[in-house]
Amino acid sequence: MDPIVRLVVVTILSYLVGSIPTAVIVSKRFFGFDIREKGSGNMGSTNAFRVLGAKWGILVQIVDTLKGVVAVTIVAYLFHGEEIPFPNSTPFEDMTLVRIICGVTAVLGHIFSAFVGFKGGKGINTAAGILIGIAPVEVAVIAGLFLLTVAFSGYISLGSIVAALALPTTMIARYNIFGVNIEGYHTVIWFLVGLSLLVLYTHRVNIQRLMKGTESKFPKLQIFGRK
Repeated sequence: MDPIVRLVVVTILSYLVGSIPTAVIVSKRFFGFDIREKGSGNMGSTNAFRVLGAKWGILVQIVDTLKGVVAVTIVAYLFHGEEIPFPNSTPFEDMTLVRIICGVTAVLGHIFSAFVGFKGGKGINTAAGILIGIAPVEVAVIAGLFLLTVAFSGYISLGSIVAALALPTTMIARYNIFGVNIEGYHTVIWFLVGLSLLVLYTHRVNIQRLMKGTESKFPKLQIFGRK
């Protein structure tokens, strides 16, 4: 298969994997309604926790994360053995660059899902999935910050926003302050900055509600600071 055609195929497949509307499927299959008609109207795991309960919210979160993992592993490796059909001026090997392309496409698929009128979720879980394969240390740090933020505030959206801000910040600190040698840093950091900005953009309404004090919280998840 021509490399251009193969790259187009894996990109489309990654988009389709990312587009799978997990929460919509679960809500219709097991509850008889469309989750977009309940709660915040979003098909992400936060609204799934709110509307469907913790068990189903966790399921949606896991599956949405796996979409990112599948895109950068199984789908991306359908391109394995080929050279990318354009000049690679990055410090990455061709295969690593293809994984990044597939991962970003999967996130865009989740946000702009073709299966639900191009109105999907916010992409935080799918983004976490691709980062597990690309920047595992950063994922571990932001996962901890996410859990701490939710435990102290009860706001899942705030935890996601903090995680998005911490993603490139952690890598910048590791490379520039602690002197950790990160291969391809000067390329990866811009990828992480772009991914973080995308997640922040999809949370713009949540940010407005947090500033107004009208954002919904999950009291059961707020372990510390309860009144």
